[in-house]
Amino acid sequence: MSSSIVIVVPTLNSYQLLPRLVGSLISQSWADWRLLFVDGNSSDEHRHWLRNCCQLDSRCSIMRQDSDSPGIFGAMSQAFAAADSHSWLLFWGSDDFAASPEVLADLIAAVNEFQQSSSQPDLIVCRGRYVDDAASVLGRETAFVHDQVRRVLSIPVCHYRNLLFFGATPPHQATLFSPRIRKYLNRYTPGFRLSADLDYFLKISRCPDLVVNCLDLELVHMGDGGISGSQTWRRLQEVWKAYQSAFGLLCWLPFVMRYVRRSARLLTTKYSLR
Repeated sequence: MSSSIVIVVPTLNSYQLLPRLVGSLISQSWADWRLLFVDGNSSDEHRHWLRNCCQLDSRCSIMRQDSDSPGIFGAMSQAFAAADSHSWLLFWGSDDFAASPEVLADLIAAVNEFQQSSSQPDLIVCRGRYVDDAASVLGRETAFVHDQVRRVLSIPVCHYRNLLFFGATPPHQATLFSPRIRKYLNRYTPGFRLSADLDYFLKISRCPDLVVNCLDLELVHMGDGGISGSQTWRRLQEVWKAYQSAFGLLCWLPFVMRYVRRSARLLTTKYSLR
């Protein structure tokens, strides 16, 4: 059976943001994508918009979020469990959208190529870029490996864990999750509202034969106004908790390096835009 890509979008009264995301998918040169909305307890107006979207395009579908899986990561865990055995998953927010009309074609070509190899990846990590909607400009890039000199860089588990230890994190909106890695860990840890993605990436570093492929492809443009930007203190607490669980008393080093890396990227972006 051929592989498929499902873009999972948790929603909660965000229908005014979704036309850009849906439009960026409809314009893709590769047309076999699927879009799954996992909707929380949204308003009638929002649910009407989703139903209308699905009626207009059969590639779109809706799943109601279970009350015992609250929050964005609860919705994502629900999609993990519901996905079929051959689908690769992308998780986008309502204010994210495809970086160009060709990116999914490039991505599925890479998936098909990797699946012919002897060492199939569990994660395919691309690049993303934040967008400032108010100024209509692209901002800082987010990537797991910034010094790629080849189109594809394959990372074994030991190197992957070292990158995490020194503060690097795969950008979850630009990361494609394989069916195999979902069998290893198919849910985000309850209790994390903002940093369950970091916790997930740390937990799968314990998978002994994990393979991560970094693909030199700018996949997604991401809105920069989500909930995490307004809850800095809670995010810091959750980041510390995730690193502490993974690295024990040495958790301070990846914690510090994470924000050193982020500050460096912000400075680089600031001066490159001048």
